[in-house]
Amino acid sequence: MASEAVVSTPAPITNPGQRDYYWVRSFVAGGVAGCCAKSTIAPLDRVKILLQAQSPHYKHLGVFATIKAVPKKEGYLGLYKGNGAMMVRIFPYGAIQFMAFDNYKTLLSKQLGISGHIHRLMAGSMAGMTAVICTYPLDVIRARLAFQVKGDHRYTGIGNAFQTIYLKEGGIPGFYKGLTPTIIGMAPYAGFSFFTFGTLKSLGLKHFPELLGHPSSDNPEVLILKTHVNLLCGGIAGAISQTISYPLDVARRRMQLGTVLPDSEKCLTLTKTLKYVYTEYGVKKGLYRGLSLNYIRCVPSQAVAFTVYEFMKQTLHLN
Repeated sequence: MASEAVVSTPAPITNPGQRDYYWVRSFVAGGVAGCCAKSTIAPLDRVKILLQAQSPHYKHLGVFATIKAVPKKEGYLGLYKGNGAMMVRIFPYGAIQFMAFDNYKTLLSKQLGISGHIHRLMAGSMAGMTAVICTYPLDVIRARLAFQVKGDHRYTGIGNAFQTIYLKEGGIPGFYKGLTPTIIGMAPYAGFSFFTFGTLKSLGLKHFPELLGHPSSDNPEVLILKTHVNLLCGGIAGAISQTISYPLDVARRRMQLGTVLPDSEKCLTLTKTLKYVYTEYGVKKGLYRGLSLNYIRCVPSQAVAFTVYEFMKQTLHLN
């Protein structure tokens, strides 16, 4: 998200048919923005997974050394391994998250009377968890494919990975390994992403509208942030949310990879995984291994996500 966390506010629509069409357009806008953002940082995501799970082929290397080593060992396309599965997952993930955020925000403010900045935090957390639950099996597949190294393949593609996990890892439950730490981690991650970005956006447009914003092309009465301001706000939001939730992300990846890891029997539950990683590797080289890469991912990912999303909103007349 996160890098996938973008704040959008539905325009008032009175006709039910128009309302349905609005959500279709909103779904497409969120999905396209998510796909563009994730494709931009796919190489960094692959390296993050290899470092988080202590791949035996690269565990002795750092972030930049791994980025150089992967193309030498697997070719440049090796940096995009697992990205196909990511695209299949991220389109519905981004779309569901944006739509769920709008709905939860409306529910909290109008039905429960919760308003102010806190409703952004709560709606963002709920939206993130909803999107994760709906798309989690695809995230597992993507992680398995991205962890494979040339010459040491267990799966031949997305379809084969689905079939193998289903037959050899207990059926449907095999696709939900690591769901608990993912949901627990997503709550603060998505929540603080929406909260931070939404707060910075509203304060910026309120106090410095001419300096930080400009009218939307499809609705001049609506102010949107300038591209470089979107980048800055998104980067800050991503950095804060990522720092808070990163250890849970490490645990999630290890649990997702399951039997692919030689020490998988020590990573069966969230508590055991966190304890094992801390005991075996410590805080810096274990619980926060690869965090610097996530900070590097934050700025370009958010820049693309916000820019494409704002463009899609104007193109599809969502403002």
